[in-house]
Amino acid sequence: MIVHSDADTEYAAERIVWGGTTNAGQTCISVQRVYHHDSLEGFQDELVRRFEELVVGDPLDEATDVGPVIHRSEAERVEEWLKEATDGGARILTGGERDGSVFQPTIIAGAEDAMKVSCEELFAPVIGVYDYSDPRDAISRAGTSDFGLQAGLFTNDMRIVDLAFDAIEVGGLNVNDVSTFRIDHMPYGGVKQSGFGREGIRYAIEENTEMKQLTLNPRPLP
Repeated sequence: MIVHSDADTEYAAERIVWGGTTNAGQTCISVQRVYHHDSLEGFQDELVRRFEELVVGDPLDEATDVGPVIHRSEAERVEEWLKEATDGGARILTGGERDGSVFQPTIIAGAEDAMKVSCEELFAPVIGVYDYSDPRDAISRAGTSDFGLQAGLFTNDMRIVDLAFDAIEVGGLNVNDVSTFRIDHMPYGGVKQSGFGREGIRYAIEENTEMKQLTLNPRPLP
C-alpha cells in the first residue's frame, strides 16, 4: 500500500484497517506494508486509533471485528516474527499481544525490509508502516518482494499512478483502494511467487480451455 501526499487520508485509513484485519489478516491480498508520505502528519496515529477501536474475540459474535487465526501455532509464528523485528529495532505502536490463537490487531513501525514481517506473508492482523518523501522510493520498496499479487495506491496524481503501474510487479494495482479489493469479473492473479494465470469468470474459462484451430482453404470439388 502507498498513501501519497494528496490522498484522502481518512478514507485511506478506513480502507487500510479493513484490508489489514478482515479475516484476521488471513487473505493472500491482505494489507501488510503501508508506505505513507512524510507530509501526512498524524496518519500513523489515525491508524493506531482505528486499530484500537476494533473488537477482538469470538467470530460467532456479530460485534466481533477480528477473530482468531487458523491455529495456535500460526499465532505463535507471528509472535516470533514480531519479536525478531523488535529485537532488530522495530517498534510496536499498538497490539502485539497473543491470547491462544487470537492475535491483537497490531501496527509495527521501523521494520527493515529484510525482516520477516516485511518480506514474508504474515497472514495475521498485523501491518507495518513506513514513511517516505520520494514516491519513486516508495514504489521501489513496495515492489521489492518475492510476491506479486496485488497492490494499492491512494493518489489522484496520474503521474504517480503511471510510475507505480509500470514499476510494481503485481497482477493488479488498485488506485484509491487497498490491495484487498477484488470482484469476480476482474482478471485476478499474480506474478513471481504469487503464481501465474488469472482467475475471474472470463479469464478462468480461458485458462481452462484447450484451444483448437481449424483453417479452411476453400477449393472446388474435383
